Amino acid sequence: MKVYAVGGSVRDQLLGLEVRDQDYVVVGSTPEEMERLGFKRVGSDFPVFLHPVTREEYALARSERKSGRGYRGFTIKASPDVTLEQDLGRRDLTINAIARDEDGRIIDPFDGTADLRKGILRHVGPAFVEDPVRVLRTARFAARFGFAVAAETCALMRQMAANGEVDHLVAERVWQEISKGLMESKPSRMFEVLRECQALARILPELDALYGVPQPEQYHPEIDTGVHIMMVIDYAAKQQYSLAVRFAALTHDLGKGLTPRELWPSHHGHEQKSVELVESLCKRLRVPGHCRDVARLTARYHGDIGRAYELRPATILKLLDAVDAFRKPGRFDEILQAAECDFRGRSGYEEAAFPQAGLLRQAGVAAREVDAGAIAAGLDDPAKIRAQIDAARIVALGKAVTQFKDGS
Repeated sequence: MKVYAVGGSVRDQLLGLEVRDQDYVVVGSTPEEMERLGFKRVGSDFPVFLHPVTREEYALARSERKSGRGYRGFTIKASPDVTLEQDLGRRDLTINAIARDEDGRIIDPFDGTADLRKGILRHVGPAFVEDPVRVLRTARFAARFGFAVAAETCALMRQMAANGEVDHLVAERVWQEISKGLMESKPSRMFEVLRECQALARILPELDALYGVPQPEQYHPEIDTGVHIMMVIDYAAKQQYSLAVRFAALTHDLGKGLTPRELWPSHHGHEQKSVELVESLCKRLRVPGHCRDVARLTARYHGDIGRAYELRPATILKLLDAVDAFRKPGRFDEILQAAECDFRGRSGYEEAAFPQAGLLRQAGVAAREVDAGAIAAGLDDPAKIRAQIDAARIVALGKAVTQFKDGS
């Protein structure tokens, strides 16, 4: 029985990065022996165990054989005669197929350390094409490390898109990889790689449809909507915004992909179309409710937020009500952040002022400070109560808006 550190922990240590999770592979053992040693089995698809003290994961060395479509279509063999090289050989990329033994020696049968030095993402072997999740993982690692994808690996990814293998990705894995990619420092790289290998059209067709769609040049010097979206999500990442904000930044303009060509570059009414596409995408990928709601409301109201200085106090109140800003001020702030990313994600606008967000925040605070309970105390007609609360809020936020504009 021999134990080796493998995968991301070895890779990140070689890159000089912080190692967060240690994973180990065990060669020459059995499930029964692991349990006798006090390890607790947690893997259902293949033998994975938790160390009795450190709680780190130890997996028995295994090999795989393709037996169906998708990432679950494998027959797995885990037995004492599976070698370390066989276990490493089933992994996706050479940089993830490096091991370290208990004496600190590096075992690198696929030259992953050389690819680390060169900044290249290269597949381990031809079995790469058997698991469609590897397309997403490769694109995500490109976003994380800024590495280039080897031409032969990109060709295999293109093959997997063309032959329908990526169509067998399950929703949870797609969302898992996309959400991780959005949280990298340059998330645009993930989607650029997916587009380069023609997988974006299969995985996120709503996003792929935005490339080549022009926008009015006076508002969008970058013109191409797809390019704009990449600039928006990179700005969100630079600000270290939440996943919900980054996902809203990614999806806020999806409706522009439905604009008839003869109406280009105008996209009148794209907001509502974007809402519909966001809702269908979130349903398909089973996106968590909070991310879905921030994205949906950003898609619908980012244009109104951008025009905040032009809105009357009564219209601002309708906006605050529509996004439920009084009950969920934290979510409203995320919507404002996403709208600001939309504004700044344009050529030459990254450092431009966006006072609209500050104006709406101040208006929201002023409207929330209205004592609705005191107003309702002397009335018993719900319609009158609502009308008087709204009137008081309009007065309060009108004063706040005026003060904000005056700089006082």
